[in-house]
Amino acid sequence: MKSTSAATALREPISLVPRLKNQGYARDLVDRRRRWLEERSQQKLPHVGRFSIASEAWRGNIENPIGAAQVPLGIAGPLRVCGEHARGDVYVPLATTEGALVRSYERGMVAITRSGGATVRMEIDSNRISPVFPFEDVATASAFARRLPGWLEDLRRAAESTTRHGKLLRVTGLLLGREVIVDFEYHTADAQGMNMISVATDAACRWLVEHGGARSYAIFSGYNSEKRASGSLLRGGKGKTVVAGAEIPKVLTRAVLHATPEELVDLWHHTVLGHLRTGALGYNGHVANGLTAFFVATGQDVANVVNSSVAITNFELTPGGDLYASVTLPSLSVATVGGGTGLGTSRECLEMLGCFGAGGAPRLAEIIAATVLAGELSMGGAIASGEFVAAHDGLGRNRPEALS
Repeated sequence: MKSTSAATALREPISLVPRLKNQGYARDLVDRRRRWLEERSQQKLPHVGRFSIASEAWRGNIENPIGAAQVPLGIAGPLRVCGEHARGDVYVPLATTEGALVRSYERGMVAITRSGGATVRMEIDSNRISPVFPFEDVATASAFARRLPGWLEDLRRAAESTTRHGKLLRVTGLLLGREVIVDFEYHTADAQGMNMISVATDAACRWLVEHGGARSYAIFSGYNSEKRASGSLLRGGKGKTVVAGAEIPKVLTRAVLHATPEELVDLWHHTVLGHLRTGALGYNGHVANGLTAFFVATGQDVANVVNSSVAITNFELTPGGDLYASVTLPSLSVATVGGGTGLGTSRECLEMLGCFGAGGAPRLAEIIAATVLAGELSMGGAIASGEFVAAHDGLGRNRPEALS
């Protein structure tokens, strides 16, 4: 086979995606780009081209748009939430292509609601970003880290000059060889806020270069665990720390979950051991399942499922022989403003939950925690009762012959 040199490859023409006027968000330009792709791929895209969201509103959410992806949307409930921000019964939208998921979460919701509801509390509400500063030696780096607390007010002024909503709460220096990782922690109101705090922290870092003796910095050190799992997420401070719990009487565990409280606690014990053996971060059955479906339905940044699903589920036997189930989400990243939350179906789902816009994020976080708890209960019941495989075989298999 004849090889192609790098120089030859650079001279070969490539077919770039059309760069249309103003990035091409107008409907006719989106259609034009899609037709260009259809010609290049020799594949028609009729479903991609059918969408109800005004394409002009996509600016800031996507580049080179050609249409929209469609995901089936189901509803589960009612789910009774007894929180400080969310109280009462809600119906939860879940967008997924995984059969059995919606029905599974709904079964857990039935158990929770018939038991009086899930008690939910949000304990921490912040987001963090962690730039890194290199120095000539350990002594210089250590001196910088020790002086950081005294610069808090100056750093706060610099950071908050870039945003109306973000508030710098604290800074913490972590000495690592001759480098210092600086953990900036913010309150971001109803936004997930990563873009917001990146801009704010960049301004604070420039202040440290000008006034704090730092030579340079990299805005991301990897320490903040944005869209990646790490043990530090268990301490919170990367989103909202939310805890949900419910006491399920034994008569309901048998009737709804098809298992006794003792069987559910025994299952929890055995699977905790498996999590320990594999070195898992946290312990849960399938928190990522509910989070992903909820995130897609409500326009969240879906990649934040990675950090949000580092969670801890606990099943306990009460003195009266009932089941107490709880789930702790230490680093839940959600928003009700910004990102994709205002687009089409995402906004409709948030409005249905009473969460859209300013002031809605704490309510949303409490509803999500209660939803996740329902999923943990249902999965536990399915495994303990031996129904898991049969349920997925009956509800989760896509049988094309049934469509013919």
